[in-house]
Amino acid sequence: MAEPLPPLAGEHHVCPGCDMSYATIGIPAALAALEQIPGQVRAAASAVPEAVRRRRPEPHTWCVVEYVCHVRDVYATYTIRLHRTRTELRPSLEPMLNDLRARRFRYARRDLAAVLDELADNVQGFRDEISRTADTEWDRVATRLPHEVRSARWLVRQALHEGRHHIRDITAVGRAAVRSQTSDV
Repeated sequence: MAEPLPPLAGEHHVCPGCDMSYATIGIPAALAALEQIPGQVRAAASAVPEAVRRRRPEPHTWCVVEYVCHVRDVYATYTIRLHRTRTELRPSLEPMLNDLRARRFRYARRDLAAVLDELADNVQGFRDEISRTADTEWDRVATRLPHEVRSARWLVRQALHEGRHHIRDITAVGRAAVRSQTSDV
């Protein structure tokens, strides 16, 4: 049985976990903030001891390496989503199927340094796509499910939120993995 898709955040979402408010983030501010994401992810992941970066603190909680792979994929996916939204009439976007990707592509086995380099390239590619988007294209829309209509502007805000929020997750999961390791000893 297929896992149900989690709902997309709304156009004016305010995240209770990281306090990011979509409505207050303009495109220039998002571009500047996105530039910092690769370094922030690298710092968060590197702060976790190598011995526990692949340890899931709980069976259904990703490990540090899996989170970094997900963030890398977010920027590849959102680059394509933004491109399609600005070049197609109301495209229907494929869901990311995050847990399936983590399992099938064996994220926990990936080389962290390589994934961090790919993340930096993917974020730059996303920033390039944002820069190609004309002022008149920000209100163009795409759908994922019939009732989930989102603007090109939302795609940028959501991608920024994914990076910011998952930096917090990487830090928390790393701490939990360390605690889990010490309780095993």
